[in-house]
Amino acid sequence: MPDPTSAAPSTPGAVRTVLHAAVEALGGVERTGQVQMAEAVAEAMEDEHHLLVQAGTGTGKSLAYLVPALLHRRRVVVATATLALQHQLVERDLPRLVEAVKGMRGVDASFAVLKGRSNYACLHRIREGVPDDQGALVDVPQGSMAGKVLELRSWAEKEAEHSGTGERDNAPRHTEKEWRQVSVSHRDCLGAARCPFGEECFAEVAKERAHASHLIVTNHSLLAIDAIEGVPMIPEYDAVVVDEAHELVARVTQAATDELTPMDVERAARRSQRHVDGEEADSLDEAAADLRDAMQAASPGRFETLPDQLAEALARVRDTARTCLSAYPKQKPAGGGGGEEADPGLQQSRGMVQDVFDTAERMAAASQADVLWMNEGTERVPPRLCVAPLQVWGPMRDKLLADKSVVLTSATLMLGGDFGPVAGSLGLKPGERTEPGAGAERTEDVLPWVGLDVGSPFDYGRQGIMYVARHLPPPGRDGLGPAQLDEIAGLVDAAEGRTLGLFSSRRAAEAAAEAIRERLPHLTTLAQGDAQLPELAKQFVEDPHTCLFGTLSLWQGLDVPGDTCQLVIIDRIPFPRPDDPLMSARQKAADKAGGNGFMQVAATHAALLLAQGAGRLIRSGEDRGVVAVLDPRLATARYGSFLKASLPPMWPTTDPALVRQALKRLSATASTPT
Repeated sequence: MPDPTSAAPSTPGAVRTVLHAAVEALGGVERTGQVQMAEAVAEAMEDEHHLLVQAGTGTGKSLAYLVPALLHRRRVVVATATLALQHQLVERDLPRLVEAVKGMRGVDASFAVLKGRSNYACLHRIREGVPDDQGALVDVPQGSMAGKVLELRSWAEKEAEHSGTGERDNAPRHTEKEWRQVSVSHRDCLGAARCPFGEECFAEVAKERAHASHLIVTNHSLLAIDAIEGVPMIPEYDAVVVDEAHELVARVTQAATDELTPMDVERAARRSQRHVDGEEADSLDEAAADLRDAMQAASPGRFETLPDQLAEALARVRDTARTCLSAYPKQKPAGGGGGEEADPGLQQSRGMVQDVFDTAERMAAASQADVLWMNEGTERVPPRLCVAPLQVWGPMRDKLLADKSVVLTSATLMLGGDFGPVAGSLGLKPGERTEPGAGAERTEDVLPWVGLDVGSPFDYGRQGIMYVARHLPPPGRDGLGPAQLDEIAGLVDAAEGRTLGLFSSRRAAEAAAEAIRERLPHLTTLAQGDAQLPELAKQFVEDPHTCLFGTLSLWQGLDVPGDTCQLVIIDRIPFPRPDDPLMSARQKAADKAGGNGFMQVAATHAALLLAQGAGRLIRSGEDRGVVAVLDPRLATARYGSFLKASLPPMWPTTDPALVRQALKRLSATASTPT
């Protein structure tokens, strides 16, 4: 085998050589688009420009960026949106790639996975708890919450004994509430120097591995906290690859969103009573009551201007939280000597007050850069105040893109047939775009970027039909009507099951499931919520005569190749809800800036979800089927062409009879799943 490092490590020859060895070791087939992408990624890292690369399903994009990342001379971070992809990279792709390149001179194949601290079990909390724990979890029946927590504690001790990672993903099945009993946030953590178990701490060991590794695999949220919020979480790196980049804006927004309820303030006050004078804690508790009264007097929705009563209540929460913080006893710095033992209860309580102060201060400021709203709440979940950034492209540009070379990749980055909408949402300007290989000078004000579509190995025009039910009435506010239910039943009947239904609301999914159960009782019809998603997906795969109906997590998270899924139904164009506070605020801001808010925000959001939903159908070169969109606006509205240009290039039709015939033929020749 030629030496891949006879020239500079990231030259095209070196990239092709290592990629070929990796594909061969993985038992795969090298694809033109994969080679093209790998070379473009290497060039972006070497020349320090940004790259947006659309790589359709089946391209093998993971290897196409992992190979140049390992060949790059300095550390590279890979950030994913989903745990599924992170797991695939760490458990499958990277170990095999490392094995393939083993012994190649100049290739640093060390890698590590790094997550937020709360994703690791905390040995201090498990072994000593905190003084504020409510009762000991002993002598409890299995199956209860306490029994599950004991199981998690036992698992964590075995992980520590056998040098495991202590990661939540590897833990026994549990709920969010149960996991919180064995983990801590970064605020609650005592720090390695203070903690008696610091040397064996799972999170600290993960950080040490990351510091010793050339490649770090993490998630969008941790990347955002590290780069944009300025909280150091990741060791210094030179370049970053963002996979599933279509979700980056949403994840960055989520990481920068804060929430506050009166219960949060009350809890912080109650915990503070054990560590500060009663007066400060009582004042914070009274501020919580003021906040509850103000929220009850306010109407749910976005606050373009804070109501006076709510503004006063938030200011009082902010001020009393600040006073309470100043009353906490000071702990000596970590490593300060004197034999002082850390007080985890005090640290946790102080962290809760700090969170309340930070959030109340941000909300009371009522900055034009933020959007503030109140959720309506339900019988079980009380209303809560939320604050999120109006836009994230500015911080993205200033704090990530300006400092690092960034590669952004996904199967859906071209919306309306162009990279512009996604590039703009990330902070890259149209005038900065350059052609591959052309080169451009990078300065403080100019961030050159390249957009590259390497296509897909699939023949969408031959493998899939894009059917728009033009004859149906436009969707109404009241959910699915009789015409839509008739259409769904006819399509599902022709396909004999094998249907994935993607709906804009849980109510619509349940209504469709109920109708199909009544009309086609010989089929198995599952609705999201009937069981956990992995169980539903397993049943969907095992029984070909099954329909699975659900909402957003199915639009983006289900990968079911083969004859199991031959029909994907999309009930309506997935525009954001008109009363969505953040989306409506962003749309108004775009209009005010002289743009087209509907196209820049609502249509772009819809195009992205439509492309993701339609992409559930063709997952391999052998897949065949129909994507049926029941919203006639895709064929009749002016914005329809923008949306259709965002979809895989399947054969288009509006003929319902033709589609039913095609589904019957596919059903007749479908193989039995294995």
